[in-house]
This record gives sequence, C-alpha cells and structure tokens, in this order.
Amino acid sequence: MNSEALQYGQGDTSYRAAGELDGITRLVNAFYDYMETLPEARKILAMHRPDLTESRTKLAYFLSGWLGGPRLYAEHFGSINIPMVHRHLPVGEEDRDAWMLCMKKAVADQPFDESFKVYLIEQLWVPAERIRSVCSAPVSR
Repeated sequence: MNSEALQYGQGDTSYRAAGELDGITRLVNAFYDYMETLPEARKILAMHRPDLTESRTKLAYFLSGWLGGPRLYAEHFGSINIPMVHRHLPVGEEDRDAWMLCMKKAVADQPFDESFKVYLIEQLWVPAERIRSVCSAPVSR
C-alpha cells in the first residue's frame, strides 16, 4: 500500500483522489448507466423514479461530502441519514449486491489510482450493508 493510500479518509484526500466533484459526477453517471443496463440491477432501478436526474445529483452531492469534500448534499437538500432514507424500500442481499456490482463496474471505469479503487469499494460496502440491514429488519410498530 502506498503512503497516499494510508491517507484516504483523512481530510479531503479521498475527495481529491476521486477527482473532486467532476470525478465524482463521472463515477455517479457511470454507476447509474450500469444500473440502467445491467439485468442484475433491474429491481434496484425500479426503486428509483424513471427520471434519474435528481438521483444522480443527490448521489454526487452526497459522495462529495462523504469523501471529505464540500457538503453539497446538506447545502442543497438538508441533512441525511442514508439507511433511514431507504427504510421504506425492501432492500435485501441481492439488491445490495446489485448496487455494489454497479458501483464496482463504475469505479473500475474511472482513472482512479488502484489503491483508491480498492479503498472506495471497501468503504462503500459499509453504507450498502447498513441500508440492507435496516431495510430488511422488521418494522416495529
């Protein structure tokens, strides 16, 4: 692991490694392009509105802050609790894995350093699994 890889997650290092907002936007567009075309992603695509414009913007803005850059999601849409925002959706392991497949393919397409690609996928697994665990848990009444 190179010394920069050890710094991912510190300050804005990850944001810069992702190419800042332009790089994140390219990643998000590739992610949703895969979601629209991969048969494995049909179910998770159906969980979205037909027009993905807002979803693309929201994910790019969220990732900006999540990676240590400007907190654009909060500036434009307010605060967010990712698992709870998805609570109404029936997200199971297959759905989590489809989401991660789209993200893995999108990350692989980016000109990121290989160590950052590995780091990013490892980090994205955490919220993906958290969403699955919250959304598959029985709703208490």
